[in-house]
Amino acid sequence: MSVTQTSPATQRVGFIGLGNVGGKLAGSVRRNGFDLVVHDLDAEAASPLLEQGAEWADSPRAVAERCDLVITCLPSPEICAQVMESEDGVLAGLGNGSIWLEMSTTHTDEVVRLGRLAEAHGAMALDTPVSGGCHRAATGNISIFAGGPRPGFERALPVLRVLGRRILHTGELGSASTIKVVTNYLASAHLVALGEGLTTARQAGMDLATVYEAIRVSSGNSFVHETESQVILNGSYNINFTMDLVSKDTGLFLSLADEGKVPVAMAELVRDTFRDGQERYGDRAWSSMIVKRLEDDCGCDLRADGFPAELVDQEPEVQGEEIHPRRG
Repeated sequence: MSVTQTSPATQRVGFIGLGNVGGKLAGSVRRNGFDLVVHDLDAEAASPLLEQGAEWADSPRAVAERCDLVITCLPSPEICAQVMESEDGVLAGLGNGSIWLEMSTTHTDEVVRLGRLAEAHGAMALDTPVSGGCHRAATGNISIFAGGPRPGFERALPVLRVLGRRILHTGELGSASTIKVVTNYLASAHLVALGEGLTTARQAGMDLATVYEAIRVSSGNSFVHETESQVILNGSYNINFTMDLVSKDTGLFLSLADEGKVPVAMAELVRDTFRDGQERYGDRAWSSMIVKRLEDDCGCDLRADGFPAELVDQEPEVQGEEIHPRRG
């Protein structure tokens, strides 16, 4: 399914990084009629997109040379720097008037640094991280924060409107990355707290399907509960996000807090909790398996009937719209 375009898809879009999130976002670009050029270290990850008519490029530079707008969606700031700055990197291929969108979760200072390099090549740079889970990335219903110059944002908006449902222009370059680091930390903190709440309810003899509904309709509810609790209660834990990525994101938050001289005792506990989870279950274990620490320690399980093994977005795919902060 695709959304109805209000104008022809004239921009040629490049997408670098076809992992759990990037592959789904790239699928939305292609599904909605944009010419798409893709690259990933794992060429096999591009196969579904190539079958849908996308083109393959042998390097990030080749993507940038062939496209008006280049998107990177990568696991870490270090990998993004390599993709951007290597001899065959994006910067070497950017042309005058092109746009670079950084959709990775990264450090504000790093995206500003790379953005300035992109601008030196005559391009415009925006940081445009997404939030809302892989199931919404697959349907174009995810939320997008966008930092950078307003003219660049408006030029990128036709692509952003098929990638996401709610798009917020957050201000100058780097502002979106700051907000994304904060929201990812909050999601991780909610997940740790949910594990404690669900396990305590189980040990008290409660039916967890009933507990799920009680939390969902109460002041204890959160987006994390409505989504991740479902795959926890199923036992698959499959949220398409891994422990090492949570640890990376929490580290970014702690660095940001340290720069602002903010004491963040809870964030340190979240960091240490996920470090323990990585040691127990591995770097690439699903992040929602953090609750298994308590299951194992307490000799119980958090299972309930009727919950899915993987989340599927049930909302219809519609063209995204810009949302605005509340003022006054």
